Amino acid sequence: MKKSIYLAGAFVGVIVGAGFGSGQEILQFFTNFGMFSIPAILLSTVLFAFVGMQVAQLSSHLQATSHKEIITVLCGRYLGNALDIVLSFFLFGVGVIMIAGAGSIVTQQFGIPAFIGAIGMTVITVLTMLLKVERIIGIISSITPFLLVIVIVIVAYALMKNSINPDQVNQYADSTKASAANWVLSGLLYVSFNVAVGFSMLSVIGGTFKDKKQAGIGGIIGGILLGVLLLLINAGMMTDLAVIKNMDMPTLYLANMISPIVGNVLSIILLAMIYNTCVGMFYSFTVRFVPQGRYFGVSVSVVGIIGFALSFAGFTTLVNTVYPIMGYVGFMLLAAITWSWIRSVHHAPLQKSSMQIKADKFN
Repeated sequence: MKKSIYLAGAFVGVIVGAGFGSGQEILQFFTNFGMFSIPAILLSTVLFAFVGMQVAQLSSHLQATSHKEIITVLCGRYLGNALDIVLSFFLFGVGVIMIAGAGSIVTQQFGIPAFIGAIGMTVITVLTMLLKVERIIGIISSITPFLLVIVIVIVAYALMKNSINPDQVNQYADSTKASAANWVLSGLLYVSFNVAVGFSMLSVIGGTFKDKKQAGIGGIIGGILLGVLLLLINAGMMTDLAVIKNMDMPTLYLANMISPIVGNVLSIILLAMIYNTCVGMFYSFTVRFVPQGRYFGVSVSVVGIIGFALSFAGFTTLVNTVYPIMGYVGFMLLAAITWSWIRSVHHAPLQKSSMQIKADKFN
């Protein structure tokens, strides 16, 4: 169970970046639908748990060392190869976005020049990637409980100060600013985008497990934890939606309402979550092309330097360019994962044999 919890923490740690922790993603995908944000989050939670279980179990079964093995099994050789390349470079793009986001946060909260925050994030990311994968998983997992604690404190304070009034929530909710036309599609899109973000690192993490069941449990717990965080942050924003809907970083606003110290603590945790995602993305990208070994250290250094240089394109510009396309990639992965599960349920003996043959090709 301890290893399952490690996987769950790492799953959450990779998914939760600046947009999630700041509350902006949750505002756009969920809270803007008012009280309908709750069923949307429940839908996303079920899907996160399902995807976490499936990917973790499959990667454990194949003893995957990168996402390529999993994508080939799910999508076949030709479509799998195309998705493999596209996903690999989007991982790099998300890593660049995280470096840019680190620069934005240190400027907004602490008044430090953005390039210093970007340099610091790049250096610590490269140094972390030089560790063994098990140690990387441990580091990523260890930060998740701190986010959970600070979010509980912020939401508890917000609920004590202002209760949730459903009529007011629906009055100030603005579905025209939401990320999709309705709450069902928005819940699906949110999972789709995050599947593309977290798929590669979850594949690597699951591949370190010998026990498929243990890996699957970790994936389920991770999905449930993501849902709990979504519900908590959404509840906190509902307490003062009239003001919060106009904020760039809603949770940071709520934290500063308690105390500037709490705001600073949350900013540091947000930077830690950016670091988690940055390590996950750059590690997954690098290990796809250069296995851990003689040239891995040089490779991660080059990847970090190029990522730092590209981060000067700007946080907002990068987000608007990379994230929408990743949503479509995520839908393809989500469809492939679902189809794989349907086949395994209805044709269990055949599916197991087919997967074992493919696994043998990679091992």
